[in-house]
Amino acid sequence: MESLETFIKSVKSGRSDFTQVVTLPAKDGQAARAKTSSGTFEFSRPGRFRFVYKKPFEQTIVADGQTLWLYDVDLNQVTARKQTQALGSTPAALIASAADVKALQADFSLTADAASDGLEWVLALPKAKDSALQSVRVGFRSGDLAVLEMVDSFGQRSSLRFTGFQANAALEPSSFQFKPPAGADVIRQ
Repeated sequence: MESLETFIKSVKSGRSDFTQVVTLPAKDGQAARAKTSSGTFEFSRPGRFRFVYKKPFEQTIVADGQTLWLYDVDLNQVTARKQTQALGSTPAALIASAADVKALQADFSLTADAASDGLEWVLALPKAKDSALQSVRVGFRSGDLAVLEMVDSFGQRSSLRFTGFQANAALEPSSFQFKPPAGADVIRQ
């Protein structure tokens, strides 16, 4: 818990590369399947972040403090949602949105988890009964964000591994602004 508290208090912005592995649960006699993607991540507290997925499909997710934008390059489609409705008990709230641990505890039950793989872990269980997530684990290495592991309500596992994390990086405010590309379909929810 101390690692999470220190991270939230002392790291106001950050930048990192990431690799995400999503494992779909086994069903109908088929083995579990895994999909890997990669990209870059930036955040600035409170409430601003940017995920840019580069492989295997290009996708950009931007939270500008008011709106959460999701741009699918292949579909040339942008989905815009009010950020307050979209983030509540999500992993993004754990690492980029919360101003302090007390704010997180409104949406999550937080406990220290056993250290493993050279990481200090925090387990976050969403308090909302209708949450899309079962659990989130956040791993820290020497105080830096290293891993984010999630299990959703369908048993799908997602693991984001952060590499080259830069705490308190100087980030351009324009990183957290999004303008739908000309010709893109825009869906507001």
